[in-house]
Amino acid sequence: MQVQEDAPRGARMADDPVSDRPGLDRLFHPKSVAIVGASGRAGNPFARPLHFLCRYDFAGDIFPVNPNYEELAGLTCYPSLEEVPAPVDLVLSMVPAAQTIDLVRECGRLGVGAVIIFASGFAETGEAGRARQDELAAAAVESGVRVIGPNCQGVVNVANNLVATFSAAAEPGLPNASGIAYVGQSGAVGGSVLDLARETGMGLSAWVSTGNQADTDLVEVGEYLVEDPEIQVLMLYLESITDGVGYERLARRVRQLGKHLVVLRSGRSNAGRRAVASHTGAMLSHEVGFDLVSRQEGAVIVDDVDELLRTAFALRSVPLPRGDRVAIVTTSGGAGSLAADQLEARGMVVEELSGPTQRELASVIPDFGATANPVDVTAQLFSRGEHAFRDVCLAVGRDRDVDIVMVLVTMVIGQAGARLATDIVEVADMLGKPLLVTWLAGEQQTADGRQVYRDHGLPIFASVGDAAHTAAALVGRARAGKGQVAQPGDHGAHLVDVDRLAAAITGPLLLEAEAAGVLDAIGVPYPPSVLATTRSEAEQAARSFDRPLAMKVHAPGLLHKTDVGGVRLGVTPGDAGTVFDQLLATPGNGVEGVLVAPMADGGQELILGVTSSEHGFPPVLTLGFGGVATELYRDITSRLLPIDAAGAAQMLRELKAWPLLDGYRGRAHADVDALVDVVVRVSTAVGALDGRLLELEINPLIVHDRGEGVTAVDFMMRTTTTEGEQH
Repeated sequence: MQVQEDAPRGARMADDPVSDRPGLDRLFHPKSVAIVGASGRAGNPFARPLHFLCRYDFAGDIFPVNPNYEELAGLTCYPSLEEVPAPVDLVLSMVPAAQTIDLVRECGRLGVGAVIIFASGFAETGEAGRARQDELAAAAVESGVRVIGPNCQGVVNVANNLVATFSAAAEPGLPNASGIAYVGQSGAVGGSVLDLARETGMGLSAWVSTGNQADTDLVEVGEYLVEDPEIQVLMLYLESITDGVGYERLARRVRQLGKHLVVLRSGRSNAGRRAVASHTGAMLSHEVGFDLVSRQEGAVIVDDVDELLRTAFALRSVPLPRGDRVAIVTTSGGAGSLAADQLEARGMVVEELSGPTQRELASVIPDFGATANPVDVTAQLFSRGEHAFRDVCLAVGRDRDVDIVMVLVTMVIGQAGARLATDIVEVADMLGKPLLVTWLAGEQQTADGRQVYRDHGLPIFASVGDAAHTAAALVGRARAGKGQVAQPGDHGAHLVDVDRLAAAITGPLLLEAEAAGVLDAIGVPYPPSVLATTRSEAEQAARSFDRPLAMKVHAPGLLHKTDVGGVRLGVTPGDAGTVFDQLLATPGNGVEGVLVAPMADGGQELILGVTSSEHGFPPVLTLGFGGVATELYRDITSRLLPIDAAGAAQMLRELKAWPLLDGYRGRAHADVDALVDVVVRVSTAVGALDGRLLELEINPLIVHDRGEGVTAVDFMMRTTTTEGEQH
């Protein structure tokens, strides 16, 4: 802490002009901090920021501001911000909500870079609070001041001992710099992260609680922090995200820098999702855009605070694996079996070690142990030499067919446990592979050994399941980004007649009867059809087709015709009139006629759908096995658009029923090439619509035998009529 010299109130130091650094730089690296509304009352949470700044020796000037005090914490206390005798980079606002807007405007006049607003009473309280928050956001923009909050718990930056928070989690001490940063919307969750990170020995380099995000949101803070060379892992806690474009940009930047993003996301249920018309949309989570962006860019999604911390620690501390093959070394055969079960349940591979490795192990491990995998050393190993366990771990880890080493230690405690920990961290340094340690023993009896791991920066897992889960996360992160992502223009826009497509969209909702123009423009084959509004028209159409018919009721308000008996298949031409009368009486409003079409040739029924994602995420294309049982089996896979031919082919191979297209048990091979072509054409068409598409679905899309193409049998499409207007 640099204690400021007294100067005439209202004077500004001519040799220290207001910094022209960007607002976020002045937030995280301020040369001076003013605490407006600073309290001197012991036990008052709003006394903590001043206490923390002084206690942890903040590397800058500190200016308490409160007209009720002349001195606080041994520092001159100024009656107003205007009377602070030096430029101020960062203001901590401890004043009530009603005063914050005027304070932000004053900060703008005085050249302050950033304000952290702790007060509640904004959007979280209802309409009046929302109006106040909107006014605060406008004041921040007009004043050129960056605002964190309101209703937040502040900022910690270990690099300069900035502890600008009132959270009690900062009381035990300043965390150690670890190369890991945390940004979250919830103050309570953030406090837990700060406390638990210290307790586990992980530490944090930076910690931010963004609160209501009236001005500066979590994504922008994350983008700032990830550019810091010291930050290698960024943890996020998200309650809501309305800037999908920003999140995608952040996740991509983290991946490009070779760093890691770990995200804990709440509010993932489907409650409150917008209405969808398609089977595809009904089967997808409202978070599908977020999930797919995260997967594409290598972000690791976790489900709880402890998983957030241990995954971040592992990503910071151990190298990424080359593959998914795990070798288990254990002091207990039972624990080894549990680990194998847990790993295989998460898609990891636990296979026998190579012959040379097993022979090397057999020279050390007792005969009643196990050398295959899991490797059970038994308790007797510890009487065969001081470093015998180390030698076993080293031999296993050096096997070229092993990507991850999982070490399970049971009741090796006290000084013996500490010596073993020293050996294990030595092995971890030598291998260049992930080595994950689970210690199934109490904290009190293993304190010295755990300290060895903490000093070395190696994570310790409390359960076999936690270690297995983290191993799977490491493999997922290592695989992310290796596949090439299709970009707009990667595949020819010549596949789609863009002008014809635009002309074919004659309204916000198009059903099968209006599909011809759209499908022609995209280049998707479909059977001929006639929309009959009278019995005679239906009979005439039936005679012209002269083959078994598909007849479907046509009503703009009836999207799922099968559910109400509105579809008849295999109708003979002679029965067309009778069936027409029956379908015309289908329950529901707005029946306009009956669509009459020849039955399509046989093949495998698939579903192909596109749904626009919410909050700016890219549209999502879903492909799966279709027909009336689509939602029952849910054999689907999804990708962000755009999709090229390689991506479409990969999607097909991800389906559980892919063998049915690939000649399973003597079946004819399906025309996969034609199917891939349709997927690419639809992807291109959606790109050409430039954000107008809400939903598109072809269900079923019949894939015929190889060389015979595909047929779109049913179709639905919803678009916006004007920019931003949805139907």
